[in-house]
Amino acid sequence: MEQYNVTGMSCAACQVRVEKAVSALPGVKSCAVSLLTNSMGVDGDVSSSEIIKAVENAGYGASLKKSGAGGKASAVNGEEELLDRETPKMKKRLFSSVVLLIPLLYVSMGHMLWNWPLPPFLDGNHVAMGLYELLLSAFIMVINQKFFVSGFKALFHKSPNMDSLVALGSGAAFGYSVIALFLMSGAVLAGDDEKIEYLMKEFYFESAATILTLITVGKMLEAKSKGKTTDALKSLMKMAPKTAVIVEGEGSARTEKTVPIEQVKKGDRFAVRPGESIPVDGIVIEGESAVNEAALTGESVPVEKTAGSTVSAATINTSGFLVCEATRVGEDTTLSGIIRMVSDAAATKAPIAKIADKVSSVFVPAVILIALVTFAVWLLVGESVGYAVARAVSVLVISCPCALGLATPVAIMVGSGMGAKSGILFKTAAAQEMAGKTQIVALDKTGTVTTGIMQVTDVIVAEGVAESDLLEAAYALEAKSEHPISKAIVEYAEKKQVKLLDTSEFEIKAGNGLCANLDGKTIIGGNARYITANCNAELVSVSMQTELEKLSSQGKTPVLFARDNALLGIIAVADTIKEDSAKAISELKNMGIHTVLLTGDNEITARAIAAQAGVDEVVAGVLPDGKEAVIRKLMESGKVAMVGDGINDAPSLTRADLGIAIGAGTDIAIDAADVVLMKGSLLDVSGAIRLSRAVIKNIHENLFWAFFYNVIGIPLAAGCYVVAFGWSLNPIFGAAAMGLSSFCVVSNALRLNFLKTHDSRRDKKVKNPVVGNLISNGSQETAIKEKSMKISVKGMMCGHCEKHVKEALEAIEGITSATASHEKAEVAIETSKEVDESAIKAAVEKAGYEYKGIIA
Repeated sequence: MEQYNVTGMSCAACQVRVEKAVSALPGVKSCAVSLLTNSMGVDGDVSSSEIIKAVENAGYGASLKKSGAGGKASAVNGEEELLDRETPKMKKRLFSSVVLLIPLLYVSMGHMLWNWPLPPFLDGNHVAMGLYELLLSAFIMVINQKFFVSGFKALFHKSPNMDSLVALGSGAAFGYSVIALFLMSGAVLAGDDEKIEYLMKEFYFESAATILTLITVGKMLEAKSKGKTTDALKSLMKMAPKTAVIVEGEGSARTEKTVPIEQVKKGDRFAVRPGESIPVDGIVIEGESAVNEAALTGESVPVEKTAGSTVSAATINTSGFLVCEATRVGEDTTLSGIIRMVSDAAATKAPIAKIADKVSSVFVPAVILIALVTFAVWLLVGESVGYAVARAVSVLVISCPCALGLATPVAIMVGSGMGAKSGILFKTAAAQEMAGKTQIVALDKTGTVTTGIMQVTDVIVAEGVAESDLLEAAYALEAKSEHPISKAIVEYAEKKQVKLLDTSEFEIKAGNGLCANLDGKTIIGGNARYITANCNAELVSVSMQTELEKLSSQGKTPVLFARDNALLGIIAVADTIKEDSAKAISELKNMGIHTVLLTGDNEITARAIAAQAGVDEVVAGVLPDGKEAVIRKLMESGKVAMVGDGINDAPSLTRADLGIAIGAGTDIAIDAADVVLMKGSLLDVSGAIRLSRAVIKNIHENLFWAFFYNVIGIPLAAGCYVVAFGWSLNPIFGAAAMGLSSFCVVSNALRLNFLKTHDSRRDKKVKNPVVGNLISNGSQETAIKEKSMKISVKGMMCGHCEKHVKEALEAIEGITSATASHEKAEVAIETSKEVDESAIKAAVEKAGYEYKGIIA
């Protein structure tokens, strides 16, 4: 998506006009214009010159945003583009306007209403007073000519905007007053004192000037508030270091030189001393330290870094000296990616904004029509031309399309900034809105709910064996294997400071086993099937068998170790649940959100993890395309968010209403997702939903205020309440209200800065929570019609297991006999009638074994 700066926009009508002009170009897939940041994002196969020309033809200006080294808009260098250049200009305009407005109001209101004294050259000279007011108001109009240039230019392009309303209102008041002044000069010549007094009250020069001044005040307050909505983005940009210390040469010839950050290239070595910011993304090649990564993840606890660890730009080295190799520079760094995501989210539109866009597209023409009707009606009922003009001008200057146009983007921008501070990155405004509507959260298991790293959970020694003997044999055997289970056992042994003994004749055996020679004795390790096949049949005692079944039912993987046909014991390993997963899932459930664990792992392991985490529903044994199918099924019941971290999660992340990627996961998963969680904590899932709900609520408040203000204000300005209540509105007060309306909307959005993203105390349940199992146990099963078949069952290790399985299956109505074989890991079944496969699966798993399906 190409990013552009757009100039000349003053309200939501301008925004809609630019969007329509660019969207009409052949090849443009999407166009989103932000009134808040005066920017535009265009996706499609169209040249930038064509896009800029289309914007200019619509009456506005456009330019391509500054490019970085890669040719794309550089996020880090975008701070300059967010600078508020309008407020200083408006301050000068406002100061000059006020200096001239004070003497104008002194004469037009002070003298006329309260009989304040006048200088001799004006006292009693009504024409001179009129000329005095005309000159001062004309100067103020020249100072604020931007309203007239922009407003009438938009009118000529048949796309009137807020400036058009201001220009018409102020211009009408000034024009009518000039006519009254000419009529007064005729009355003076005719000596008609009564008409002179009447026409003196028909001067609206002060209204023409005050309208412009008050609108400028409102626009300045609005600009200041809008500037605060991008504070989070600016602070991210300020974090980017400006220089880097490049290391060249080796040993005594090694030198260091400081260069601008733009000159750092991939592969360069750079040094970072304690207290300094890391300039670009890289890998530590020398040194040890702790790095504060709060800038990117929101996590304040420093992370230990050693050789081989990755580091990211803008994080702070807190202790040791580090030498790193640059891996990602410029706009490719993690920081630039975060800035780009926040910027892109602000440049996109939430679906809820379409309501305001539709209204804004017809708002200004409708207001002009209402003003004309108001003028005509008051003339028809017998009121003076001056009164009718005052009512029409009031209608023009009180109407505020800006409030409508800002209602959504200001809340989205503040929400995106708050999310970035907490390590929650919304890629689009639509994703930010969808998060708050989520009813179902599907969770991948490995790396999402669990750590994704195998760890030793249990050490069970055989009778008469010391734990040290078991650990020494296991350490010696597993140290030469690269398997994840081996790494878990090695890490555990190292923590226990077990001595590493040297082995010989190491072999990896088919059937999940290892074998080696240790001090002249054969040691083996592996699953129960491998151990019983390579040792005598009575090796696994009844007590050990019970332990194996218990461990398997808990979703753990037991590894048995033996020495010269004597069992040493069992070491169980498992992918353990993350510390905060249970709390996060509890928060989701308190929000009324249905949780589903979706994994390719076996059902026993999945249900064990689900029980620890408190998940509502489990769908196990599904492949990547199966996960995507499950997501489609879940979407039939409500809005679904999928949370994952792996390549295999990409299809389901894309399919879901909202894809949420764990930041520590793969690039493919992150690219496929709509939301990225930088810390990799499930608590950020509930945090993202909580933040989104607050943003949606704020948008609703803003839209209500914008609509309510115009619905109440326009009839009041038109004089609809004069007959019933005697209420009317002076154009000056109408202008003040218009100027403050947008300021109120932006200020309301800024309240989101006080939201505590991870505070669950005010969480509320969704209105229509999803209940019950959404994926029925038999939804993916088939009815078995064959009279005889074979099924695959894992986990049987002896005759005792075979008996368990046989009894469990023969208890099912329709199964006449079941013959199990632990050696072949299969069961032959005879049936007398049709049997549901789900019943067979449930019986096998209830017995404590793993059902693998029908053998073809």
